[in-house]
Amino acid sequence: MAPGLPHSAADMDRPHFIGIGGAGMSGIAKILAQRGARVAGSDARESATAQALRELGATVHIGHDAAHLASDATCVVVSSAIREDNPELARATELGIPVVHRSDALASLMDGLRPIAVAGTHGKTTTTSMLAVSLKSLGLNPSYAIGGDLDVPGSNADHGEGEIFVAEADESDRSFHKYAPEVAIILNVELDHHANYASMDEIYESFETFTGKITPGGTLVIAADQAGAAELTRRVRDTTSLKVVTYGESEGADIRIHKITPRGLTSEVTVLLDGKLLTFTVSVPGRHYAQNAVAALAAGVAMGIPARNLASALKSYTGVKRRLQLKGEESGVQVIDSYAHHPTEMTADLEAMRSAAGDARILVLFQPHLFSRTQELGKEMGQALALADSSVVLDIYPAREDPIPGITSALIIDAARDAGADVQAADDKDAAVATIAGMAKPGDLVLTMGAGDVTDLGPRILDQLKG
Repeated sequence: MAPGLPHSAADMDRPHFIGIGGAGMSGIAKILAQRGARVAGSDARESATAQALRELGATVHIGHDAAHLASDATCVVVSSAIREDNPELARATELGIPVVHRSDALASLMDGLRPIAVAGTHGKTTTTSMLAVSLKSLGLNPSYAIGGDLDVPGSNADHGEGEIFVAEADESDRSFHKYAPEVAIILNVELDHHANYASMDEIYESFETFTGKITPGGTLVIAADQAGAAELTRRVRDTTSLKVVTYGESEGADIRIHKITPRGLTSEVTVLLDGKLLTFTVSVPGRHYAQNAVAALAAGVAMGIPARNLASALKSYTGVKRRLQLKGEESGVQVIDSYAHHPTEMTADLEAMRSAAGDARILVLFQPHLFSRTQELGKEMGQALALADSSVVLDIYPAREDPIPGITSALIIDAARDAGADVQAADDKDAAVATIAGMAKPGDLVLTMGAGDVTDLGPRILDQLKG
């Protein structure tokens, strides 16, 4: 049976979350509320997630104000995105209330369970979701915390009565070093999060630290096909006695992908496992999602779950919000939402849509995410957009960052044009919606792409297409 409230250095009986509506924070808050904690918190704006937490009994304030922090709060939970001048954080310091990082709170929820931690530069949310849904369909009733909603607001986490806990392990701020999983998945290793990592050597060192946290007798499941993951595998095998299981299309993979067959918006995957071929369906398009499914399969097998049961259960996964999510169709035009914001993700999603689209045109409304990422990877983003038939590019979504002089969307647009892309800038969101809707013709696919608020524009594009 899953435990109740965690016993940690900070009492989690009455936690206050700053930024409670965020994907990672809301999941932890939900599980604590389900376990009986008196949860409170604040967020910058109203949301369906905030309302879902209220329905579980949580108190959610809108806006950040020192008065929102109750004097009897037993701890304050923060993420790396919370600035030191936040008034609630300052008030916690005045009152002597312990401040707990999100990763420490999540780690405490895993105590006494069998954790599976999913890491990598891309694909964490999808793979974690695939595992959570599959294990649930098999009646194993896992707890899980993922970075996106499966179907409705608040479905990014759940407190289960089973012994398995599935969670994303975020490398962006090195917080995944806090976890001690029985099984860890590493999907890929690339340079990203440039504010926190200066080089690939730092990335490798961070991932090596993460693998060192795997419990004795545990397993590392890692991609065989991706260069960074292959290098990490070499380093780990040279320095530890950790059990390593590789997966992929490479000849020497322990779980080898024999064939991936696109079937419209699904894929059929055949793997060679323990000398036998096993075929199953993945209900989302694209080679990278098929790879994610095989990683989930490998992790489940490492936990002792029969492969055939898992293969059958993986069919029950039908996607997660913002991961090639169909928002609707109007006038013969389908509008699809993509969270892709790193060039590798952008390329993978565009290639997946190309394989599913046939002769249809692919139009992209892209919003760059972070000034630092655009500074380092703007050229590669532009090259990825060359895979679309036409693109419209918005201004950079800053998230937690201040502007960097000289860094604008023009870096991406210039690189895209150099790569032969048909691309144009949008002065604002209204202009972007009007432009992309005006370009679309029956049979086209429109992708809203990026990790910022570009997701809000899909419904507006559909409304415009009605006119």
